[in-house]
Amino acid sequence: MKLGAFSVSLAVKDIDKSRNFYRALGFIEVGGDIAQHWLIMRNDTHTIGLFQGMFDKNMLTFNPGWNSDCEPLDEFTDVRDIQAALKQQGIELSSEVDPSSKGAGSFMLIDPDGNPILIDQHL
Repeated sequence: MKLGAFSVSLAVKDIDKSRNFYRALGFIEVGGDIAQHWLIMRNDTHTIGLFQGMFDKNMLTFNPGWNSDCEPLDEFTDVRDIQAALKQQGIELSSEVDPSSKGAGSFMLIDPDGNPILIDQHL
C-alpha cells in the first residue's frame, strides 16, 4: 500500500502568526490561499499545512498519487483501494470515499491514540 506524500496538517488559531513563525524556521509557502485561511509550507522535504478554522485537531495527512514535492506519480495505490484494504483489516473509518467514484477522493480514520489521519487523493 503506497500512501504517497506525507505532511502534518495543523489547526492554527491565527494563520498570519503561524505563517510568520514557520517562516522563521525556514519554511516557505508553496501552495494555498491565505485569504481562505490555509497555506502549504515546505522546508526541504518537510511539508506542513496551516489551516485556520477548518479542522478541530492537528492531523497526519497522506496524499496518494503525489511524491514529496506534490508532483504526480506514474504509479500509486488509489484512495479507494487503500480504504478497502483497511476496512478488510477491520480498521474503522470516521469518513469514507464513495468506492464507486473515480479520481480525487478522501477518507479519515483515527489512530488508537485519537490522532486523526486524512488520506486525501487529489488526482
